[in-house]
Formats: sequence, C-alpha cells, structure tokens
Amino acid sequence: MAELILGQVLRFDGNPMEEGPSAARHSARGAVLVEDGLIRAVGEADDLRRMHPDAALTDCGNRLLSAGFVDAHAHYPQTAIIASWGKRLIDWLNAYTFPEEMRFGDAAYASGIAARYFDLLFAHGTTSVCSYCTIHPESVDAFFAEAQARGLRAWAGKTCMDRKTAPEGLRDTAQSSYDDSRRLLERWHGVERLSYVITPRFAPTSTPDQLAALGALWAGNPTCLMQTHLSEQTDEIAWVKSLYPHARDYLDTYETHGLLGPGALFGHAIHLEPRERDRLREVDASLIHCPTSNTFIGSGLFDMDGLARGGFRIGIATDTGGGSSFSMLRTMAAAYEVAQLRHRALHPSELWWLATQGSARALRADHLIGNLAPQMEADIVAIDLASTPAIAQRAARSEDIWEALFPTIMMGDDRAIAAVWVGGQRILPRPA
Repeated sequence: MAELILGQVLRFDGNPMEEGPSAARHSARGAVLVEDGLIRAVGEADDLRRMHPDAALTDCGNRLLSAGFVDAHAHYPQTAIIASWGKRLIDWLNAYTFPEEMRFGDAAYASGIAARYFDLLFAHGTTSVCSYCTIHPESVDAFFAEAQARGLRAWAGKTCMDRKTAPEGLRDTAQSSYDDSRRLLERWHGVERLSYVITPRFAPTSTPDQLAALGALWAGNPTCLMQTHLSEQTDEIAWVKSLYPHARDYLDTYETHGLLGPGALFGHAIHLEPRERDRLREVDASLIHCPTSNTFIGSGLFDMDGLARGGFRIGIATDTGGGSSFSMLRTMAAAYEVAQLRHRALHPSELWWLATQGSARALRADHLIGNLAPQMEADIVAIDLASTPAIAQRAARSEDIWEALFPTIMMGDDRAIAAVWVGGQRILPRPA
C-alpha cells in the first residue's frame, strides 16, 4: 500500500556547490509518496493528498523530510574503539585499530559489532554507507548479512594488507587477498542493494604484488568500486615515499598498479600534489572528505573550495572510528569548521547536499539514493529542527529554511532524528 509522508520537504534539482542555494527546493508543507520501496511523487501536501486519497498517511508536522544521509567512508570494525585517545595516524592504528581488527576472524564477534553499528547508523539518520571490513572474510559476511537483513543500500570490501608494516595477525598475501576478494565479490556484489568494493587499505600496508593483484581484480570486475586512503598525513606521505622510492607521488603507487580510474574512492586526499590533482580530475575519481577524523588525528585541512571549483566528485564521511562521531550532522559541522579555516563558509545547502546527493554521487549512486525525487529509492529521514532547547531557541528566530536548518547542522545529534525509512520501510521509530 502506498504511504504519503507529510512535512517540510527538502530536495535538490542541482548542485549547490556549483549553482548556489537555488539548486535546492524547499516546501514548507510538502509530501513524499512512497510505494514498493520507491518514491513515486514529491510535491505539495494538499495536492498529493487530493491525488492519492487512499494512501496511508504519516504526518510529520513541521519536521523536515530529506533523503537519508550517505556515509561514503567508514570502518565498521572500529565501532568499539571510537573516540580512543591517540597521537598520529600510525600510532593510533597500532595502539587501537589493529588489535581490535584482529578479533574479526570470530564470526560471532563480527556479527555482534555489525548489528551494533547499523543500530547506531539508523539512530543518526544514515541510510547508506560504504565501509572497510578487516582482512577476515567473516567480517565481510557479517557486514553484508546485517545490511541485507535491514534492507540497506551498502558497499563494503575485505581490507587487504600483505606487507610486514601490518601486524602478523592482520596480514594476508597477494594471492589470498585476490582469491578471498573474488569469492566475496561473487557472493555479495549486486545481491539486492549490496555492492562489493575492492579494498587495499593503503599503499603502506600492501606490497606492489598485492596492489597489482587487486588492480587485476578490479579490471576484471569494473562494476565494482575501489576504495583506499590517500595523502592523509604528511608523515604517512613520507612513509609511502620510503616504501615506493620510484613512485612519482603517493597516487602513483595506485596508478601504476591499475588502481586509478572512474569508480575509485580516495579517502582524505588532503595533501595532494599538482600532478595528483590533475590525474584524479582527469579520470573522474571520487575524493571523500573525513573532517572529524582529520581534526581528531591532526591530519590537516581538506581543500573543499579548490577541489569543488575544480569539478571533483566529493563526498563526506564519518570515517568511524578515526572520526569521532557516527553522526553525519556532526560531520557536516566539522566540514563547515574545516572550510572556515581555509576561508570558505560553506552554505547549509552545500553541507546538506554533500551529506546526501554529493556522497551518493561520489559512490556513483546518485540516480538511486541521496535525493527526494520520483523513482529514487525511498531512504528518508524526518529531522526535528527544534530537538534541543538550544537549537529550538535559535531556530525560532529564523527567517528562512537555511537559518532554521543551520543550528541543527552545528548542534544536532541523534535527538534530531525523528523518523527513518529504509527502502520505504519505517525503521525508526518502530511501528506500533
């Protein structure tokens, strides 16, 4: 049966990073018609009620209806160690991440963390995610089984590491990483709303042989995405240069081995050389900005303004658990703060677009998710724009939707998430 959801409606007809706030469309009393997991119509509430009198009615009052958030870079195995004190990236990996990831060869443990992780995503209004797993096939199976049971559109892959820079308990080989990844790809890629992502962790933990093997796997499976890390910290870049002395730059360690092209997702991409920018733009790769992680671990300031003006595909992400929050609201706030430090004030329409349509575009899924439009998949959140007294008193003074929304971007948390639909099914609050 069709469901008609009423509330304020925010959708996009274009990219506000290029066109300004006019690319967004706001209706103070709008509606979204959902049927069979898809959005069938978006319009004014009175019009759609008149046109669809038999639809079940869900009235969200003055809450804002939006596409669900899309988290374009996360590490679900790091759920339990989020907000762990650390110094620099390499120290943090060795102290917290690697010991935790060693536990994911236990299928029961992996399944328990996956269930907790998706509970946390839904609580924060995230309806799609692209995640790294661990080297263990069990971690991938746990992630996809949980995502499938909940009906998510989700991406993930086995993290591959064969160099001795990774601890012994977390190393595979070039051959086993290829074989395991291929088996997992064949098992999960394209099943319902699931997609496999070829996943070398990053150049410092992979040998050239492993990168070449994964490049060959990607060449044979071009409908998959490929995700890795690039130029997160200056000492990491120096480390890469010491391990790959003949590479022109960090990006070249991937390019030489067939891991650069459309469908590549590069997390962080803070300290890019001019040649790297040119090649990334030329092949139309995606750059994933992880602002809470970049500030938490002291990595640097992403050049949102320069890269957006350069025409790059850019998504934003929590980078759980290097990032310090599961919330895409907090991620938007951090993206605003980072951009301010680079003398660019991101407009609320740009921030919201980055967390929905922009991240979906980075994942090459903006025709499926990330917006409220006919025939898009019905992943929807209802946002309470007065979820706390501090937010409510500021929003009460607003003169337009952007002044009303910005306090929630800057101060909102899971209390702002009033309802969540995934694939047209209401997940939160659970139906009585």
